[in-house]
Amino acid sequence: MSSSMTSWCARLLAVGLLVSPGAEARFGKRSDSDDTKPRHGSSADPDTHEATPIGVEDDDGDDDAPETEKPSQPDSGGCCTEPLAELGGEVVGSLLGVILSGAIETIATSGTHLSSDEPDTGVSAERRHAVPLSFRTGAQKVFLRDEGRGTDLFIALEGRRFGVEGHVALMSLPRDDGGEGEDDLTLVEAHLTYALLVHEAVRLRAEAGVSTARAPDATFVGPSLALAVEACVVGPLDVEARVQLTPVPYLQVDASAGLALHLGGLVLRGGWRGFLLDDLGSLDGEAHQDRLHGPFVGGGLTF
Repeated sequence: MSSSMTSWCARLLAVGLLVSPGAEARFGKRSDSDDTKPRHGSSADPDTHEATPIGVEDDDGDDDAPETEKPSQPDSGGCCTEPLAELGGEVVGSLLGVILSGAIETIATSGTHLSSDEPDTGVSAERRHAVPLSFRTGAQKVFLRDEGRGTDLFIALEGRRFGVEGHVALMSLPRDDGGEGEDDLTLVEAHLTYALLVHEAVRLRAEAGVSTARAPDATFVGPSLALAVEACVVGPLDVEARVQLTPVPYLQVDASAGLALHLGGLVLRGGWRGFLLDDLGSLDGEAHQDRLHGPFVGGGLTF
């Protein structure tokens, strides 16, 4: 099952990234954009000079005037403040230690992928992709081509069948005209989810909702559909793949495939991510398109 699903997702990724036609300019950016406007990362105006401070002469002339004596202050001797500060530091340190050790214990003894020989935690190994309720969150760093970079944040709450999920992708790309500064893209997805297949070894999930894309010269909003699969490979190692599509009023294809290692509630991820973005000529009649892809690494929590 996992082999066929991974092959299906890989084909969709290849079609989206390789078959699409080329484009003339950056997605969501006009061909005749005013490049004289200052952008993020541009240098300051070279003709601007810093102000020179003006000195002020002392005309008082009363250098020899005696200083007014200040009333003497009682010397507390620090008899109380230092012990209280030390005591407070010890209490805070102990509290942080308890919180940290408790967090580590919780992460190590929970999660959906504990082996059956571990102490009973209320979640058996046979239910890891079929738990009645799960919470997922995490972040991933995407290393895009041409020195571009991206960060993906996600959060999800899912029952046995129904759930909600959200994604935010923040990307910074070199300007397409070679100028200084960067072009920023922000992609947001909010979905309702439904598990088409629920099994201890595999979960197939359908998603539907809305997506937005904020580009340098435009902001788009459209319907969004997605299909995701998670399947066990061996032990705590899973294969994960996801394809998302926004067909109108702009085209967005977001596809990823990779591996996930479950260490209790902690999950480490790595794989490949690809984006196809096309404004379909909605700005000035010309299609502006970006095809971005690269490896990603990240981590998160799953309970």
